[in-house]
Amino acid sequence: FFFQAEDGIRDHCVTGVQTCALPISDVLPVSLNSLLTQDYPGNFSVILVDDRSTDGTAEVAQEIAENINQSERLTIISGVPLPGGWSGKLWAMEQGIQYIKKLSIVPDYLLFTDADIKHHPTNLKELAAKAVSEDLDLVSLMVLLRCESFWEKFLIPAFVFFFQKLYPFPWVNDPINKLAAAAGGCILIHHTALERMGGLPTISQTLIDDCSLAAAVKSSQPGTKIWLGLTDKTCSLRDYPSLKSLWDLVARTAFTQLNYSLPLLMGTVTGMFLIYLVPPLGTILGIFTRNYTVTSVSFLAWLLMAITYLPTVKLYRRSPLWVVTLPAIAGLYTLMTIDSALRHWQGRGGGWKGRVY
Repeated sequence: FFFQAEDGIRDHCVTGVQTCALPISDVLPVSLNSLLTQDYPGNFSVILVDDRSTDGTAEVAQEIAENINQSERLTIISGVPLPGGWSGKLWAMEQGIQYIKKLSIVPDYLLFTDADIKHHPTNLKELAAKAVSEDLDLVSLMVLLRCESFWEKFLIPAFVFFFQKLYPFPWVNDPINKLAAAAGGCILIHHTALERMGGLPTISQTLIDDCSLAAAVKSSQPGTKIWLGLTDKTCSLRDYPSLKSLWDLVARTAFTQLNYSLPLLMGTVTGMFLIYLVPPLGTILGIFTRNYTVTSVSFLAWLLMAITYLPTVKLYRRSPLWVVTLPAIAGLYTLMTIDSALRHWQGRGGGWKGRVY
């Protein structure tokens, strides 16, 4: 498992733990292939945790590895039933970690990634190089999300936009700032950081597992450095063809993000209304009432809002005209957040892949 990295970087090892969720025929031939064929200056291994799937994950994965002569690089673990006190994804990751601990040599770095992520050929090399050269305990990329259907084009860029407002990347990447976050689709972590935080059992019941992991790592020791960034090269294959699919994505954890707090929910709804809905409403009202002061101030606020959204729209290669839709998008996200709270109070919160947490 040890290899010599390029440019004099010290020896280390990277192992991937991959959780499978979508139809194998749609994603695994692409995602697993992208992992097994990484342009990496040395040896690495991939561990695929088959989370009790019924779609032939193990067989398909083995066939993919054999077809590209990478069978020796792939280890497939059959998952055991989910115990109490664990979320499904974290339990799959924990099984991969327990397997790694049984090896004679424990790797320096582990890569946690999802089965629907298509990795750029040099992604692993770049992640490891950044982690070593900048002495980072955790490096994470928010991959480029799929943006092809109408609802994806309408809502996905804003999903990334609002995430960055909740977790400003410069704050996350500042070792002095306590704010921490990560994107679960691509997380490289040093094994000592994982041990220092007490391992995954310390966050086993969390629904927002990626940000909880980053927070546990960053708070485990003063001065711990983590890094979160965007990429347009490594991408997600998961599709969201309908409004319902995206609605469920947000409603699953939005109220969790607010710590299940009614005052925080009320403050969030009020803030979203004032910041994103009042400017267009004020612009329209000012035009109809011929109040040019209200029109000018409201339109200026709308324009500034659109300018802040423009870089994210450009990242997703959408027309700049999409920026004017941000108020409507914000309105939908506000309704999703309210629905998230309602689901929690009704005992339906945290529903994901057939499980309710």
